[in-house]
Amino acid sequence: MRTVDKPWGKEEIWAETDRYLGKFLYINEGEMLSRQYHEEKDETIIVMEGPLRLEIGEPDTDGYNVFELGVGMSYHITPNTIHRFCANEGTPVKLAEVSTPEIDDVVRLEDKYKR
Repeated sequence: MRTVDKPWGKEEIWAETDRYLGKFLYINEGEMLSRQYHEEKDETIIVMEGPLRLEIGEPDTDGYNVFELGVGMSYHITPNTIHRFCANEGTPVKLAEVSTPEIDDVVRLEDKYKR
């Protein structure tokens, strides 16, 4: 297993092949990933500990939705879907993610960590 520290928490990559990628995401309480999309990467997440606040689309647009996903709930994110994963204040989040292998396919639209 390979651990990658992030400003919002960390990722633990537990499977990495030329066909798929499996990882755990640990989001610290009150933190969030960047608002982003992937040009090729197709991913599905399941909440292991939470709840997760999932933002889909861009704020102030018709396609913007916010979902609260509890433990055991999953969501499929197709390429070019704008999304953001967030942990509420007081509650860290753990996700399991399986995806296609394009680990560096991230287009950041907004990022509180200035990346």
